[in-house]
This record gives sequence, structure tokens and C-alpha cells, in this order.
Amino acid sequence: MAATGGESSHSMSDELFKNFISEVKQIEKRDSVLTSKQQIDRLLRPGSTYFNLNPFEVLQIDPDATDDELKKRFRALSILVHPDKNQDDPDRSQKAFEAVDKAYKLLLDPEQKKRIVDVIHAGKEYVEHMVKEKKKQLKKEGKPLDMEEDDPEVFSQAVYKQTMKLFAELEIKRKEREAKDMHERKRAREEEIEAAEKAKRDREWQKNFEESRDGRVDSWRSFQAQGKKSKEKKNRSFLKPPKVKMEQRD
Repeated sequence: MAATGGESSHSMSDELFKNFISEVKQIEKRDSVLTSKQQIDRLLRPGSTYFNLNPFEVLQIDPDATDDELKKRFRALSILVHPDKNQDDPDRSQKAFEAVDKAYKLLLDPEQKKRIVDVIHAGKEYVEHMVKEKKKQLKKEGKPLDMEEDDPEVFSQAVYKQTMKLFAELEIKRKEREAKDMHERKRAREEEIEAAEKAKRDREWQKNFEESRDGRVDSWRSFQAQGKKSKEKKNRSFLKPPKVKMEQRD
């Protein structure tokens, strides 16, 4: 029976592995336009520190995507850039994989996802507002109302740029707050250490003061005793009777 169970477990593992390989091949075929290397290059391109602040941009998925679509996209992309698949470029592929993993985890958090979606919506609303204001100005000047942003592709690019700008501004503010908090924590820690050292010095002084008390009391008593003897001696000298002067006879 044990042998049968082992064979069954081994057969199941083989089947799962085959399914995994099959899924990998399907993913690679579907994403053949953007190869592993191209995805790594995209995720690590100059300015990626700010480009990758938008998790939807990292995963190349629409903000309206369902959780199931998000999961599938993460799996597909993580397989493409995984270090095991890119052993000729382990360092860069590791960084790319970390970017994908971080983006996915952010979007799994409902609060984080809402904040990110709000930023994207804010970027779109800003561009829409600017286009509307420009059209109002053109109409006021009696000019044609045609604008580049009327082209959906140009509009999308404008939204993309504005969204990236918002993400960058938020990240800069976050880093400033982090630096400020770190400075305040450092200052508080230094004050705490200084207070602890002062308390230690005070305790040591008090201890030394207590330990030397008996010596100080004895010294004071000795001083007083010596002063008393000196005073008594001085007083006795004043009580000496005057010397009688003997008369000389002729």
C-alpha cells in the first residue's frame, strides 16, 4: 500500500509539473512581443524608481482589472522575469522580479489599491480639466477648438505623464517625511541617552556622597575637637596670675 501511495504521489507531482511547464510555454507564447529581457529592461529603465511607483504600470494591467486578472498577470510576468529563467542575468532579473512582486502585493492591499487608483483618477481629472480650460480659452479667442488631446492616444499619454508626476511628488513628500521622522527619532534618542547618562552621573555622585559621609563627619568632629582644645588653651593663658616682682634692697 505504501508503495502504491508513493507512486500515486510521484505521478501527481509529475502531472503538476507538466501543467506548470505547459502554462509557462503558453505565457511565453502570449507575451512573445515582450520577451524576458525586454521586460527586465522595461522594469529597470532609467527613471524606473519613479516609473515603478505605479503598480498598474509595473504589471501592465488596467486599474479596472479584476482580482483574478491581476493574479494571472502577476503570475505571467513574474515567470518571465524570474531569476531562475534568466540565469545569464541574475542580478537584474532579481531586481525586476522584486519590482513585480512589490507591485502585486501593493494591489492586494485594499487600502493601498484605493490610494493608488485615486492618484490615477486624479491624474485623469487634471488632464480633463486642463483640456476643458484650453477649449474655453480657444472659444473665447474665436479659434478652432481642435486639440491634440482629442486624439485618445495623445490624451492617454497626457494622463500617463500627469499620473507619473503625481506619483513622483507623493514619493518625494514621503521621503521628506521619512527623513524628518528619522531626524526626530535620532534627536529623541540622543536626548534619551543624554538624560540616562546624566541620571547615571547623579546616582554616582549621590553614592560617593553617601559613602564619604562618615569620613566627612569624623573630619568635622576632629576639627571641632581641635578648635575646642585650642580655645581652652587660649583661655587658660589669660587666667595665669601676674608674676610678682621682687623688690631689691639696698
